[in-house]
Amino acid sequence: MWLTKLGCGLHKLLNSTRQVDFLAPLLLRLYLAPVFWVAANNKWNPFDADSSLENTIAWFANPDWGLGLPFPEVMAYLAWGAEYVGAIALILGLAVRWTAIPLMVTMVVAAVSVHWQNGWQAIHDKMSPFASDNVDGAIERLDAARSILQEHGHYDWLTETGNFVVLNNGIEFAATYFVMLLVLFFIGAGKYLSLDYWIVSQCQHNRGDSNVD
Repeated sequence: MWLTKLGCGLHKLLNSTRQVDFLAPLLLRLYLAPVFWVAANNKWNPFDADSSLENTIAWFANPDWGLGLPFPEVMAYLAWGAEYVGAIALILGLAVRWTAIPLMVTMVVAAVSVHWQNGWQAIHDKMSPFASDNVDGAIERLDAARSILQEHGHYDWLTETGNFVVLNNGIEFAATYFVMLLVLFFIGAGKYLSLDYWIVSQCQHNRGDSNVD
């Protein structure tokens, strides 16, 4: 009996935190927005006269040193648009569930076409249960590079703001962003600090419905 009471008490305590449950989707949005903003502007900054989407289109098109995707120009504009408009929508909390869909598609395309052959890890790490098959060779080369720099370079200065790593370029980041977007797709932008909330509130007020998610 006491276990039941304890469980009910703990459940009630957890439920009391729902008063601030809007923080979870808000933080997801604030985390993802700059990720996609930077990705979009790396493809094309429309406010920079020297920037264009041509390099991205060429990379999407070329089967030798690029991705060899069909309709590369269309794909490039779709990817850029999803990321650029998506970043703004995430900040505003506007049409977040709809916005999550093209962004998830973009992450799937990126994972399959760019990162899949490299396995899971973004950065080589032997301690990971998902280490790549070539992790031993990567770490060996990293150790060799460190030795060379320690002997012939200003190693302390070079590593002052962070240690050297070997990029594996696996699906880890794309998969992580996909999961975060999937959460937003199901729970929405969150209460109070999103335009979605106030738009839905107004719609429900107009039809006399007092329940606002």
